[in-house]
Amino acid sequence: MALIKKIHHIAMKAEHEDFVRAVDFYTNVLGLEILRRWPTGCMIKVGESVLEFTDGVNPITGVLGTLQHLALATDDLDACVKTVTEAGYEVFTGPKEVIIKSEPPYPIRCAFIHGPLGEEIEFFQEL
Repeated sequence: MALIKKIHHIAMKAEHEDFVRAVDFYTNVLGLEILRRWPTGCMIKVGESVLEFTDGVNPITGVLGTLQHLALATDDLDACVKTVTEAGYEVFTGPKEVIIKSEPPYPIRCAFIHGPLGEEIEFFQEL
């Protein structure tokens, strides 16, 4: 039996202006809701998962950090692409159909943008 059940949350830290822009993108552009908030951060609900955003540097390491790739599941890739492009974000890959060469093969549609912190966001639609 595996010890880990699922990803609980993904955390990103940013300078204040980037933090504000990221929270605006995930809530106002993508329509996700804030689950909880504190003076220097918040958690945003993404289905059964959570994105955590913190305003400022890591108090232990003194550095900022962001992730390279975040895949967000959708049932309407075209609507996601339209929404983010209308908000001023550029789609740099896709939308495209791909069959992931796995066993069994995994047909998907996807598109990638750079989010407000420079993170790569993949909109991921299973076919």
